[in-house]
Amino acid sequence: MKQILEAIQSGDASAVQGLSVPESYRGVVVRKDEQGMFEGQATKDKDPRKSLHLDEVPTPELGPGEAIVAVMASSVNFNTVWTSIFEPVSTFGFLERYGRLSELTKRHDLPYHVVGSDLSGVVLAVGTGVTKWKAGDKVVAHCLSVELEDPQGHDDTMMDPQQRIWGFETNFGGLAELALVKSNQLMPKPEHLTWEEAAAPGLVNSTAYRQLVSRNGGNMKQGDTVLIWGASGGLGSYATQYALNGGAIPVCVVSSPEKAEIVRRMGAELVIDRSAEDYRFWKDEHNQDPKEWQRFGKRIRELTGGEDIDIVFEHPGRETFGASVYVTKKGGTITTCASTSGYLHQYDNRYFWMNLKRIVGSHFANYKESWEANRLIAKGLIHPTLSKAYSLEDTGQAAYDVHKNLHQGKIGVLCLAPEEGLGVEPSAQEFRAKHLDAINRFRDV
Repeated sequence: MKQILEAIQSGDASAVQGLSVPESYRGVVVRKDEQGMFEGQATKDKDPRKSLHLDEVPTPELGPGEAIVAVMASSVNFNTVWTSIFEPVSTFGFLERYGRLSELTKRHDLPYHVVGSDLSGVVLAVGTGVTKWKAGDKVVAHCLSVELEDPQGHDDTMMDPQQRIWGFETNFGGLAELALVKSNQLMPKPEHLTWEEAAAPGLVNSTAYRQLVSRNGGNMKQGDTVLIWGASGGLGSYATQYALNGGAIPVCVVSSPEKAEIVRRMGAELVIDRSAEDYRFWKDEHNQDPKEWQRFGKRIRELTGGEDIDIVFEHPGRETFGASVYVTKKGGTITTCASTSGYLHQYDNRYFWMNLKRIVGSHFANYKESWEANRLIAKGLIHPTLSKAYSLEDTGQAAYDVHKNLHQGKIGVLCLAPEEGLGVEPSAQEFRAKHLDAINRFRDV
């Protein structure tokens, strides 16, 4: 690994091309024999620091159409938290089912799961049939893993019956020194970003793009009023940027004055601090409070000059979904990509059907959407929202921070990168300087 790192830091792509792939590497894993370790505990009490381990693992065999990437940095997403606390199900079931698909996929069914759905790094080797990428290429990876042997996937790859999220529903993820990806997961690393900055956007940026901008999601247009839950968080911080960048009007919901300040720095003007205004959408575990929906809707109209919401950017799920359906305007859209507060949503269907609203499910993004989202990062139109970077050894703490919502934006993890601040191309320094304030705006909060 030392030789690989030295070759990468030399800046000479040809120095990487002659290197052999190590027989093993360090990766952050959950272990199959520990998947029952949190039984009987409440979700909030399950601690990723106990279940995530940094182990030396064998390097998987490189298959056709695949690449092995030397990972310089990665980041923590909520799917890593789910994996680490074995909710809503253990990911080893995913690996077992994937392993039954073919001789090649058997590699993924192991007693350990190397996690992580983001990376920035350098291609170390490519399998047969790969023509677009070569050893030495600096890349980021999106997390769509797809087989494309079925017709359903050839219009929108997210519809492929064998669509999976790499590092969550497959093995050999990005929180490691090496990662195994399909070559059609690779995209060029934005030259003006450091390794840790480049690793942060992947999953959440692509997800936000499809959910809000793409015709497969909200199909946002100029002038739309967009309600964004968790507007300073990993997903919401990108949704806020897309709304502002696309001429929409974001109404940003946050949970503290500090988070309100972050979204204002991003350019948002309409901000609701739900903690300060003490919205309680549930009376108890089983009953919601429609009066709180009404109070919330009134507050939105006060901010917007009387307008209701065209598109809701939903991801908290159970806690907020009833309010989201209520405040959406007639003919409006609720897009949802997650349920971090619970999967069993409840809402009053009268406000839904009689007002011809739509609920659109949105899950990650296809290669085209991911490529477009990454292109906007490279052009400096959308920026990383990295707030902090941990070492690979401290990934458990990084996942704990995300689990407990102790973070802003995204939390990065240094893998092979020995320190922060590396990886910017010399030719991109002037371009970077123009955007440095935007790149760093989550850093000092």
